[in-house]
Amino acid sequence: DVYKRQQFAVAVEEAALALQAVPDYAEAFGMRALAYMELGQVALAERDFHRAMSLEPGNPDFANNYGWFLCNNGRAQESIAYFESAIGNQGYQSPGKALANAGACSLKLKNAVAAVRDFERAFRYEPGSFMTNMSLGRLYFERREYDRARFHIGLAEKNELLNADALWLAIKIERKLGNQPAEYELAAQLSRRYPSSSEYAAYQLGAFDE
Repeated sequence: DVYKRQQFAVAVEEAALALQAVPDYAEAFGMRALAYMELGQVALAERDFHRAMSLEPGNPDFANNYGWFLCNNGRAQESIAYFESAIGNQGYQSPGKALANAGACSLKLKNAVAAVRDFERAFRYEPGSFMTNMSLGRLYFERREYDRARFHIGLAEKNELLNADALWLAIKIERKLGNQPAEYELAAQLSRRYPSSSEYAAYQLGAFDE
């Protein structure tokens, strides 16, 4: 659909047409809210999110999406309750997504304990998620649980090409584990694919703990 193709202005227009035909069409309000959010129209997005949720109070997709809106507009503390509402709905088809969103917002709140809990729960639903595995890799690295960090970086790499940031994290994990061959192989990838990156510059400087 137009939203997935990132044609947000067109999505707003299509939602408006749908609402002319069916004024209480909750899904149209929910879709337009997301489009407004992407367009940076914060007040309009908030208005449509509330309208959608008032029409379908138990809709877990609306709760998750509104939580993400709050999280990305300086209201992360408020967002957690909406993610929990979505996750607690037995009919929700995407609990892993809401749990990963909750984890990301817990990180914004500097609550690493809650973030690990949420991402671990998300992993049980979506073990192939790049975002979830990268987040757990980083969190376990910070907790000095290097074997667990390596496990999740390995899963991330299976599902998506690692970017410079992810490769740099993987290098630091292998260095902590004393696995020089793996470290050098990852460093060669970083050099080959991202020679101008700040991560490769840090590697060349030996800035592993900065």
